Amino acid sequence: MAKAGHNITLITHKNTSYNKRLLQHGITIIGKPIVKKLSLTSIKLIRRTVQAQLIDVVYATNSKSIPNAAFACIGLKVKLAVYRGTANGLYWHDPGNYLGTLHPRVDAIVCVSDYVYDYVSSKKTLKNKKIIRIYKGHELHWYNKPAADLSEFGINQDAFTVICVINARPHKGLNIILQACNLLADLHNLHLLLVGKGADREPYLSTINNNKMVSRIHQAGYRHDAPELIAASSILVQPSTSGEGLPRVILEALAYGTPVIASANKGSMEIIKDDINGYIVPLAEPVALATSIRKIYDSPQKLQFFSKHSKDILLNDMSHQLTTKKYIKFFTSLINSTE
Repeated sequence: MAKAGHNITLITHKNTSYNKRLLQHGITIIGKPIVKKLSLTSIKLIRRTVQAQLIDVVYATNSKSIPNAAFACIGLKVKLAVYRGTANGLYWHDPGNYLGTLHPRVDAIVCVSDYVYDYVSSKKTLKNKKIIRIYKGHELHWYNKPAADLSEFGINQDAFTVICVINARPHKGLNIILQACNLLADLHNLHLLLVGKGADREPYLSTINNNKMVSRIHQAGYRHDAPELIAASSILVQPSTSGEGLPRVILEALAYGTPVIASANKGSMEIIKDDINGYIVPLAEPVALATSIRKIYDSPQKLQFFSKHSKDILLNDMSHQLTTKKYIKFFTSLINSTE
C-alpha cells in the first residue's frame, strides 16, 4: 500500500526484524506497542495519531489493539476496520465481545477466509457493519531460506518425512496423526517430525512412547525455523478438527513446494485442492489420514505432481499483489461511505 502512494503509520514494537524494511518504504513506525486490552495510554496515543496525521482508516488486527482502537475512535470521523481470523466466538451474550469486534464503534470487519466471512456474516449483531473477505497475501520470494538439515533429528536425506507443526491442544489433532502412524509402522523409511509445544506432555507423551513408530517419531519442540523444517520434509500434515480460519502453516508449506494433507476444515479446504496440491481427508479419521500418507509414500510421481502445483494458489488467489489491491479498494470504499 505504501508503494501505491498511501501514507501508512504502524503502532508496533520498536525493534522488530521488519522495521528496517518498513522504514525503507516510507512507513512511519511508532514504537509503543499495545500490550493491554484496555490501556488509557494506548487509547490516547491512537487518538493523538489519528488527529495529528489526519488518518482516514484505523485498522486493528488483534485482541489487544481492537478494544483500544475502538475507544480511541469514539467521536472521530475516522473509519475503524478490524481483522478476524477465526470462525468462533462473537457471542452476543458475552459482554467481553462488546469491547472488541462487537463494539459499536467498529465500522468494518476484514475476514481472512470465506469460512470466517460466512461465520461473521451469520451474526445478527454485526448486520450493520461492513464485512469482507480478503486473503492474506503471500510472495514466494519471502520463503527463500534453504531447507533445514534434518540429520539433527537422526533423519536421513532419503527418508520420507511427514511434518506436523502444531501446538498440542485438543482441537489441533495431534492424537489423529499419532493414531495414523500406528497404521504406518510397516513403512520403514517413514518418519514423523513434530514441531510445536506440548507433545512432550501427557496424554501425548504416553501415546508416543507406546506407538509402533516410536523410534521414528521426533519431537523438535518450538522452533523459529519451522518453515525451513517444512521445506526439508516430504509432506505436511495438518490434522486439526476445528477452528482453522486460514492456516498459515499450510501456506508456508505450499510456498516451499511441500504438499499438504489436511483435514476437512473449511479454512484448509480454501487452500488445498484435493488431488491437485495435496489431499483433503475427513475430520478426526486416522485411517483416512494414514491411507492418504501411504498413497503419497508409494507414489513418487504423485508427490512430484503435488509439489509442482503447490505454489499455484499463492501465485493467483492468494498473491500479495491481489491482497494489496483489495485492501486499497475496500478502504477507499469505506472512506467514501456515508454510513
